[in-house]
Amino acid sequence: MAEKAMKIKQSKGDTVLDVVITIVMVALCFVTLYPMYYVICASFSNNRALLATPGVLWYPQGFNFGAYIMAFKHPLLLSGYKNIMIVLIVSLPLNILLTWFAGYFMASKNVMFKKPIVSIIMFTMFFGGGMIPSYLNVRSLGLYDSLWALILPGALSVYNSVICKTAIEAVPDSLSESAYIDGANDLIILFRIIVPLIVPTTMVLLLYYGIGHWNGWFNASIYIQDNYKLPIQNVLRAVLIANSNILNAAAAENDKMDQFAETIKYAVIVISTVPVLCIYPFVQKYFVKGVMIGAVKG
Repeated sequence: MAEKAMKIKQSKGDTVLDVVITIVMVALCFVTLYPMYYVICASFSNNRALLATPGVLWYPQGFNFGAYIMAFKHPLLLSGYKNIMIVLIVSLPLNILLTWFAGYFMASKNVMFKKPIVSIIMFTMFFGGGMIPSYLNVRSLGLYDSLWALILPGALSVYNSVICKTAIEAVPDSLSESAYIDGANDLIILFRIIVPLIVPTTMVLLLYYGIGHWNGWFNASIYIQDNYKLPIQNVLRAVLIANSNILNAAAAENDKMDQFAETIKYAVIVISTVPVLCIYPFVQKYFVKGVMIGAVKG
């Protein structure tokens, strides 16, 4: 009886509001998740059955793995995965190392010429040379039609360096000062004191850089001429936008391609999206803490 008396009775207006909010949230979840569900169902469907089923798709039509088998047999898809993995393996250590150095420099105090150098760094965040000068620069450096053209030009993000700077500024100065007294130099302070304390921010920055490289297609479309050096997103773009010209070039004589002309598009979407969806849950716990670590300090 005492527990019943302690319960707060909701008015009819509150009950109606809760119902409306629940319905709206369920509708938003459906609108958000259904496109992904549709793509998955379509990728496991039969090509003719899918084309004969316009509108909403609740389950695969003529369930089969033919589109995935055809996709993984195609050399451009495999080369696209290989290329993007090479870019990630080489880029991410370089990206995070340069970001640590830039963030540590901008967060350091009493550094000679710090203000003009930081001003120059921040200037590059808002103003760039443009597409044509960048293209000419890549060609003059001998990076054209090479994966290095996807790695070196964007090796450092000023925005990510500012996030790293904010995280480093949140570390107490007394730790660095004590290390200086004990004879430590800047490299020791950075790698033995600062880096272990900004692991959440580092994980978030790795996620930012990784997603940027994985989804990047524009630079490859400009700097890469050989189709077998294209990353996975350019292969996906060719399938979805360019009427599968690149994907079908090496398989023009394959009669089975006609059987999966539509479903293979959805299969490639799933193949190019699943790795990111699998990695994100492991980084999610660092995400909010890493981004907000310097928010209170401002």
